[in-house]
Amino acid sequence: MNALFAIEWLKIKRYRTFWVLACLFLLLLPLWNFEVASGLIKLGGGGKNGINFLSTAYSFPQVWGNLGFWGSIFIMFISILVIIITTNEYGFRTNRQNVIDGWSKMQFYHAKVILVIIFSFLSTIYLFALGIIFGGINSGSLSGLFNEFQQVAYFFLLSLDYLGFALFIALWIRKSGLAIGLFLLYSMIIENILKGIINHYTDMPFGNLLPLQASDELLPFPLMQMAKAMMPMISTISMTNYSVATICWCLIYYFAGRTILLRNDW
Repeated sequence: MNALFAIEWLKIKRYRTFWVLACLFLLLLPLWNFEVASGLIKLGGGGKNGINFLSTAYSFPQVWGNLGFWGSIFIMFISILVIIITTNEYGFRTNRQNVIDGWSKMQFYHAKVILVIIFSFLSTIYLFALGIIFGGINSGSLSGLFNEFQQVAYFFLLSLDYLGFALFIALWIRKSGLAIGLFLLYSMIIENILKGIINHYTDMPFGNLLPLQASDELLPFPLMQMAKAMMPMISTISMTNYSVATICWCLIYYFAGRTILLRNDW
């Protein structure tokens, strides 16, 4: 595993697009959350006259769910990065060079899977570090640091879900622009339409179990969590089921990508 990752690192460490997209994630996530914590989203009035109804969202333990929600948006940068890195292998024929150098198709595939796992892990560690900073500043102490800490694990599952789906799309389409377009179209439009249709015609919100939506449900917008808490009891799907669904989708991406790679010519 270490050897596979070492070779992947050699491919991307001097790749400008890698650093641009990685830096966008690393810089925009804390900057955006700083703006939100400072009162970017206010209720009524403007400037200092509005009410910052997310003022407590950056204290422990709420900070984990709040950062996780915004992180689920900015993880799109890393998802696009996975698509570009993978499709470049086909565009520049480096996938064939790997085989010439002695790799099997499965080694090539597992190198990309390892990259997805490492990107997800590092993104989660970064979210954890931001949570300590924002939570410590807004709470005044680290008391309650590990309350609701499962939401950090939820973000790791969400990252695996998005990056695994991105890898699957890249292996399927193989063209960078088309793969990115399809990924954005599905994640932003198609899945929301399918979710609405399914939920409209079923008693339970089964549309929430769609590939990316399942992990999104693990980290909803903080106001949605507050609204659900005040609403009368309705039929819902538990977080455990959403977690299991997310893991199942990740396994589906893995085996589907494996099948595509083994069946298709290089």
